[in-house]
Amino acid sequence: MSIKRDAADNWFSKCVRARDQHCMVCGKTEGLDCCHVYGRRNKAVRWSLDNAITMCRYHHREMGESPARFMDFLEDVYGPGHLEILRDKANAIMKTNRELRLEIAKFYREQYRAWEADPENHRWISYN
Repeated sequence: MSIKRDAADNWFSKCVRARDQHCMVCGKTEGLDCCHVYGRRNKAVRWSLDNAITMCRYHHREMGESPARFMDFLEDVYGPGHLEILRDKANAIMKTNRELRLEIAKFYREQYRAWEADPENHRWISYN
């Protein structure tokens, strides 16, 4: 059973893809996906910008099928310290409800619209 996506997921995904603007593996700019390091099932980091990276659909699938290669790639991109911090963050427990998800959606919608208004000077801020 797939995990249901809502407005928080949609706006978060738009922000990640706007932030990176290309596949972080090959540089492709078409057919981009928001790729989570820790899957969407992990709510503690589900909407955290440091838990997501943009990939083309080919590389998203390829990395999903090869977790060891994905972790090696992430360590090259972010460094081991980032992954340790993210691992600690992912071990937390976060309960969500409809109101919180609406708040997260609003937060990322505002981030996205601020980026659209001034992409050169926009600084991305993570909800958590």
